[in-house]
Amino acid sequence: MTQSLDVSRRLSGEALTNFIATISATGGLLFGYDTGIISSALLQIREQFHLDTIGSEIVTSAIILGALIGCLGAGGISDRFGRRRTVMLAAALFLGGTALASAAQGVTVLIVSRLILGLAIGAASQIVPIYIAEISPPNRRGRLVVGFQLAIVSGVTISFLTGYFLRDSSWRIMFGIGMLPALILFVGMGFLPNSPRWLALKGRTDEALAVLRRVRSSEEVAQNELQAIIDNHDEQAPWSELAKPWVRPALIASVGIALLCQLTGINAVLYYAPTIFADAGFGQESALLTSVAVGLAMVCATIFGGWAVDNWGRRTLILRLLPGAVISLIVLGAMFALHMKGGAGAWITVIAIMGYTICNTGSLSVAVWLVGAEVYPLSCRGKGMSLVAGSHWGADLLISLTTLSLVQGLGAHMTFWLFALVNAAAFLFVLRYVPETKGQSLEQLEMSLRNGTFAPVHKS
Repeated sequence: MTQSLDVSRRLSGEALTNFIATISATGGLLFGYDTGIISSALLQIREQFHLDTIGSEIVTSAIILGALIGCLGAGGISDRFGRRRTVMLAAALFLGGTALASAAQGVTVLIVSRLILGLAIGAASQIVPIYIAEISPPNRRGRLVVGFQLAIVSGVTISFLTGYFLRDSSWRIMFGIGMLPALILFVGMGFLPNSPRWLALKGRTDEALAVLRRVRSSEEVAQNELQAIIDNHDEQAPWSELAKPWVRPALIASVGIALLCQLTGINAVLYYAPTIFADAGFGQESALLTSVAVGLAMVCATIFGGWAVDNWGRRTLILRLLPGAVISLIVLGAMFALHMKGGAGAWITVIAIMGYTICNTGSLSVAVWLVGAEVYPLSCRGKGMSLVAGSHWGADLLISLTTLSLVQGLGAHMTFWLFALVNAAAFLFVLRYVPETKGQSLEQLEMSLRNGTFAPVHKS
């Protein structure tokens, strides 16, 4: 702990907070890269290991199963051993899983390695947003936590580019590249401080104050924040605390956004973007390059969202952008219903997908980890975020397993219209259940839960 503070002593409070958020967000980069790279690597893996469709699905989905297990297990670990150590554990799993995947000589080892990577991704999705949220000042918490989502979409985009440029190289190199950011995360976290709120929860108030002095603008701000943490302090709560009426509004808002982030179809569109573009009249190589453009659109939308969450607000951002996602999906479904392939129809399809990607990624995907990390009381924040991440990964698994069946059973046009309906339902959900959290400290949000003023009472 002392060593961590000594290493960062030369940095100002704001610079140190930025540095902490940047190193921590490397977990998001690994999250995105390891999730996305399989789409390119699988082309070679299927041929080398003679995988059939079921085998390919198992190799691909093992990482999602691991993520489900990892995010649910990380809550108790982070509560007991601390946020920083849990991130380091995730980094070690990233390193081990990547090394094993790169060296795999058989399908079984490859599946196990993907499962280990899933454990790391699940743990990272649970703990990194909490760690950043608990160390950030209220006025900058939004953009700093959204940095984690920016790292995720950047990782996905890098995986698309890597797959394209290394398409004639070994799939082992594609996997192995992930070891560098994993090493940066593991080593970097060793020099960062613990979460001041976790330290205070453990009764280590002197250490908590030492951290706050380093990451806040003045001694007075640090002292006042520590006092607010202590005033709201209670013992580490069991899982049953999440079911209590006073916590339930936070549970509904955060888990609802986590589920809708996936059920609105963003990953389904991303997974099958090359196929959609090919069906619209683009050649296979052009379809792959257009998918890279979708990835870049996600990055731009997330950068914008990182600005908007602290200027517009979390709730307002979602309510302003989701209607655009609904309209884009209606247009996309119409293109398939009218069989408009090639020419103007192809470009309308591209514009519709880009519009949907920007509006959905820039709203729900930006807010999912941020809202989950900030709405729970300190006593059960780790466990609450485990449920948020678990809901996210469970819905991801459901969408991954059913999208092709929906397309085959309903047709592409009806599938996109169904997703449009879910996006509209997401708008109504946020309008009813998700309050604005912009500019409020974590302790103020906890107090609003305790006094019953958490839920929104009027439209933004």
